[in-house]
Amino acid sequence: MEVISLKSFLNLFHKQNEVKYTVNKMLTTMEVKVGNKIHRLNKYADMKKIKEESLQLLCDHINNRDEYLTRFYNLSLSIDFSNLVISATDVIPMKNNKMNNNQEIRFKNIIRNLHMMDILHKTKSGIENVPTFFDVLFDLYFNRIIDYKLLTPSALHYIQKGRIGSVFSSYFFRASIMNPYLVYSLNQTIFKATRIFSPTLGWSSYCYGFMESPHVKEYVGTDVIPSVCEKTRKLSNIYTNKKIDIYCTPSEHLLMNKQFMQKYKNHFDLVFFSPPYYELELYNSKNQSTDQYKTYNEWLDQYWNKTMQLCNHVLDKGGKLCYILSGYGSSNTKQFDLINDMNNIAKTYFKLLSTQPMFNKNVHVTTHRDTGEQIVIFRKK
Repeated sequence: MEVISLKSFLNLFHKQNEVKYTVNKMLTTMEVKVGNKIHRLNKYADMKKIKEESLQLLCDHINNRDEYLTRFYNLSLSIDFSNLVISATDVIPMKNNKMNNNQEIRFKNIIRNLHMMDILHKTKSGIENVPTFFDVLFDLYFNRIIDYKLLTPSALHYIQKGRIGSVFSSYFFRASIMNPYLVYSLNQTIFKATRIFSPTLGWSSYCYGFMESPHVKEYVGTDVIPSVCEKTRKLSNIYTNKKIDIYCTPSEHLLMNKQFMQKYKNHFDLVFFSPPYYELELYNSKNQSTDQYKTYNEWLDQYWNKTMQLCNHVLDKGGKLCYILSGYGSSNTKQFDLINDMNNIAKTYFKLLSTQPMFNKNVHVTTHRDTGEQIVIFRKK
């Protein structure tokens, strides 16, 4: 597997012949982005009454960016190769109804490292005027553009306290990641499944989490992002004692794959995944379901209903379906009852057994609505 080193990461945010900024140089050369509009920083600072000492904080950050970037790398991207075998560490599986996606976050780092550009840059938010984390950094360091949110009183307050990382994580978009430790815990605590199928690959986190479970003998998954499929295959090569097969095609298209349908009929004892929350996250792939199906109802029928048909076909009698959903959405999703609509279609093929919350992180910088992510478990009728 190719992973990003600290040196390579830092090099992404530097170019030749860089010059140091002063507050005066910032005021005369930099701009502020507000939605789709651009303002000169000097005029914007006057209009918003932003003090020079506040701009000095941002100036110091730009000039000394490697301090923050190194902290970010060590927290979010650094991989401890001696502690990648979850079952061999001192952590124990989380208990039922206590599943927290933000526990033992070190197991997320290999996922975030392998798929860094997709997670932090290429995947866009469905929420209007929420740029990606890397978009903001590239603008700030290379394009002399400051996102206006960095100049709000609350942001400047946290920057003054040395918490610019909290500002970046609160205001700007990063694609969501399923913690492999949560996947591992679900199987160890609840399912104890031996043969698993996932209709999306979840940035390779499902494969990693399930392969770490001693119960699992076979894992099959599919996705529409070629790089995710390739990197999941490479990750799976570590597990030479288990059977793994990775497809690179939309899940609903597998219904028309005769070889797949014959090979895996009534085969799996668990189907697990977190499906797209309609248009909340916009992935970088030409075969994304929200690109293929132009309306919400068409997406439910052609993507979700057919994927549920596929899951029903490949699950053995009494097999379990588990997916993670959220009612939290962008302007594209909040007008729809995503959880109930998707669950009602699933109930056509499966009996609902239980739901429980999936707990997650609260960054405490801005007021966030609870994402309301639910772990939903069905059994094949």
